[in-house]
Amino acid sequence: MIQPLAYIHPQAKIADNVVIEPFSTIQGDVIIGEGTWIGPNVTIMNGARIGKNCKIFPGSVISGVPQDLKFAGEETTVEIGDNTTIRECCTINRGTKDRWKTVVGKNCLIQAYCHIAHDCFVGDNCIFSNSTTLAGHITIGDYVVLAGLVAIHQFVHVGSHAFVTGGSLVRKDVPPYVKAAREPLSYVGINSVGLRRRGFSSDQINEIQDIYRTIFVKKHNITTALDIIEAEKQPTEIRDEILDFIRDSNRGIMRGFASS
Repeated sequence: MIQPLAYIHPQAKIADNVVIEPFSTIQGDVIIGEGTWIGPNVTIMNGARIGKNCKIFPGSVISGVPQDLKFAGEETTVEIGDNTTIRECCTINRGTKDRWKTVVGKNCLIQAYCHIAHDCFVGDNCIFSNSTTLAGHITIGDYVVLAGLVAIHQFVHVGSHAFVTGGSLVRKDVPPYVKAAREPLSYVGINSVGLRRRGFSSDQINEIQDIYRTIFVKKHNITTALDIIEAEKQPTEIRDEILDFIRDSNRGIMRGFASS
């Protein structure tokens, strides 16, 4: 159902059972999957690729031109996965020639006033609380939870299943499975509550905790800690994911545990 007070460019590709409420604008190079709801006063700009059964609330602007002075008008996109909800007044900018697209995965909840800048890749099942801001070129893994007012520096990588507390400034990479808090951002434990909710076993949670105790609590430097883990712990998917994440980090990872 498309309300007569909405503007839909004739070249836009709108699937069956899409609802577009009054005063929304859909430009020409746009694809919207079936069952999606576009609320009133939403702007969907060229390059948007929106999946099935999404919900986009009033005031949001999807696929706006990147806020990047190097952008030269290249044809780029925003891809939003199925079943993702984008609440009021969010802005998601399309990519540049660095990655050619900005991606938000499936089953995500992007709460009000969030900003996702150009060339960000956000995984599946993520939750961004109100006013979270991602600068350009950021990579977010699956099942990441960012609490309200989190601000993330460009090119940062946040690993899967991580939790970042409200008001945090994220300048360094955040490894998978951890909780991050304080200023400057630091390791404060593993995301055990989230992991249990997602079906991780006690043995897996204990494995993650032992690995991060070596990395962050025992006062080793990172190189030594990784060597100890590799030598003393049997290879597993979890162990190798953590080791690979840290070794591949370009910005370096956040600081370790501190008692004060």
